[in-house]
Amino acid sequence: MPQALLERPVTLRAGIGHAHDAAGTKSADAQGFYDQGLAYLHSYVWIEAARSFNQALRSDPGLALAQVGLSYTYSEVNKPAEARQAIELARAMAAKVTPHERHHIEARASQMAAEEAPGDPTKLATYRKALDTALVAFPDDVELILKRGLAASPDPADRGQGSVLASMPFFERALKASPNHMGARHYLAHAYENSGRVNEALANAAAYAAQAPQVPHAIHMHGHELRRAGRPVEAAAQFGVADKLQRAYFAREKMGADLDWHHQHNLDLLAATYQYLGQMKKAEPLLKQSFGLPSNLLVQMVNKREWPAYLLARSRPAEALEAAKVLIAHPNPLVQAAGHVETGFALLAMNRVADAGAASNAALRALKSSPGGQDLVFIGLEALQGEFRLRTAQPEQGRKMMLSAAQKWRSLPGPDAWSQSLFRLEAMARSARTVGDWELAGRMAQLMAEHDPAYFGTHYALALVAQNAGNPSTGRREFDLALKAWATADKDLPELAAARK
Repeated sequence: MPQALLERPVTLRAGIGHAHDAAGTKSADAQGFYDQGLAYLHSYVWIEAARSFNQALRSDPGLALAQVGLSYTYSEVNKPAEARQAIELARAMAAKVTPHERHHIEARASQMAAEEAPGDPTKLATYRKALDTALVAFPDDVELILKRGLAASPDPADRGQGSVLASMPFFERALKASPNHMGARHYLAHAYENSGRVNEALANAAAYAAQAPQVPHAIHMHGHELRRAGRPVEAAAQFGVADKLQRAYFAREKMGADLDWHHQHNLDLLAATYQYLGQMKKAEPLLKQSFGLPSNLLVQMVNKREWPAYLLARSRPAEALEAAKVLIAHPNPLVQAAGHVETGFALLAMNRVADAGAASNAALRALKSSPGGQDLVFIGLEALQGEFRLRTAQPEQGRKMMLSAAQKWRSLPGPDAWSQSLFRLEAMARSARTVGDWELAGRMAQLMAEHDPAYFGTHYALALVAQNAGNPSTGRREFDLALKAWATADKDLPELAAARK
């Protein structure tokens, strides 16, 4: 991330939502840009938040809370040294600022200490206590209330995506202090989503999007929840609007599409929604584009496995194998492990079982050499090892491993994982049918029905199982439901032809 971009002058913007906290400045310009930085922070727009805080410091170089804001943005764009410098600058000003500002400074310093030791419960408790103490002094401070809600997450670096049930009372308290606050609505959408309360998540996401119509992530969040609520056509429309906003932003600011984490995230969800609808001609170029974008976020690099997985689902294992090699060439061992796993799946589809076993072993070695984050890849590896055993001399153990992986995928929170898990269940059902294990194919089809009963692939898998079991009436009914589900799908899809037949 070029530092010059984060320091580039910026103007006050409209359509990004509103946030406010008294920053302890006599400069109206400094306060305005500080508030704009807060609004961008609540929407995860790290670049524009940094620009806004730096602009506030041009109007008031002594604005300690702007340095606190920069400590967040620099952390999020992988500039830990700059983040540390910003909070130290803020702490150096602490003797000259108001008690309100001091509480914010010390709470952020405690949070950063907890972030640097994520497994240390003592540091997390110290951070929460700093916020609780601040709230005794300033019980109606919305920013402090929201931060306390975020701090309820077990991850001290969580910025809202991981909000839990314990977060909700704080976000509701923030809404009482500042009705319809954009940050509270945003975080509540995540919290309800993580708790499986789809309708409440959708209502809060819609309110957030209405307040920040020029922020791609706000529009994207509405699409998130529409997708989870079983309204994929509307979700695709929202993701499409977010994509247009994002591309217009890149063009206006003359910056690369790889610099904003959200662009790739939105591409992935838009592509997954088109894939869900059977519109592969729209999904494929977006998935390929996302695959080609560099990212400094580990989770995004690991999720590039969705491109080879898509190619395999479209019966193109040789192309999937080539795509997986790109991941294997990445310097991070966790990304390499993901590449080896996808290599294994492609090799199994090509009936190169021994080579797939070697790929599984390579994935395991890469995981062992990774300093952390193994959970991002382990479920896929378990599924691969299960399918390998299913195709060799240990079918019963293979079934158990594949079913275990299926349940773990289904338990992952959020619509991103929800969509990915659905496609992974579909892949395992397909693999089971390929080897003639119709009992396992039936179990996977049932899990798909529990996960998403509206999806084409769910009905298609159930129909094939019924047909194999000699139950033509059930098969016909499920094929009919599958065809309805893909009413807007590409007309030349092989699955459609098979269902019609």
